[in-house]
Amino acid sequence: MYRNDKVIRRYSEPFKLKILAELTIGKHTKSELCKLYSIAPTTVNVWIKKYNRKDLMNTRVKVETKDEISRIKALQKEVEQLKKLLLKKDLDAMVQDCYLEVAAEDLGYKSVNELKKKLSIKPKLKLKKHLRDLLL
Repeated sequence: MYRNDKVIRRYSEPFKLKILAELTIGKHTKSELCKLYSIAPTTVNVWIKKYNRKDLMNTRVKVETKDEISRIKALQKEVEQLKKLLLKKDLDAMVQDCYLEVAAEDLGYKSVNELKKKLSIKPKLKLKKHLRDLLL
């Protein structure tokens, strides 16, 4: 026998419909039918989708209190604010880099790194001050 010998099962249309009918009647649960007929639960879910039987799909019921809902809304608002701040910070960094490139070019340096070494620029706050002084 080979290692990769797998049994490939093909189910007939009437068999698929019979399983869905049994699910509809409520005679057995999905897990019981799967064990009874040795069918993978995902296979049954594929049949449910194929035959557009959404009534047989598992449904999630989410129960939340008003406090939870307000907390979720507050967190969503905070996430949006943080996204905006991050975008602003990224744009500011891009502008700083552009200013530095222009300053290096105007002052005759070959590269931005050369200008940074000359000015001993490390923190971003010092960079803003040096750029303002150079350009003004």
